[in-house]
Amino acid sequence: MNAEAFSSPLFVKRATHIIQEIAGLADAIDFLNEWPEDRRDLIHEAALKACYDAYDGRKPVSTARNAFFGFAKRVAILEDPTSAMQWIAACRSGSGKVQV
Repeated sequence: MNAEAFSSPLFVKRATHIIQEIAGLADAIDFLNEWPEDRRDLIHEAALKACYDAYDGRKPVSTARNAFFGFAKRVAILEDPTSAMQWIAACRSGSGKVQV
């Protein structure tokens, strides 16, 4: 297991009908850095700092996961993993090869 991976992934709503898996520190940092500046607050800042601190080895990865979880819950983008996995499974169709 990657040392920067979360113990279990989190799923967040990125946009209407788009659910993103946050599996580790890199995913969380990217997501938080892409968050609109006009929607950033102290919770966003704390989550981002926790993720950077964990990435640098100053905090455990579990602390960063908990901080990201709190941020996602606060801004109401957290998705239930069970429903997210069902949605992902329902979208898989075909072999992935291009048919001509």
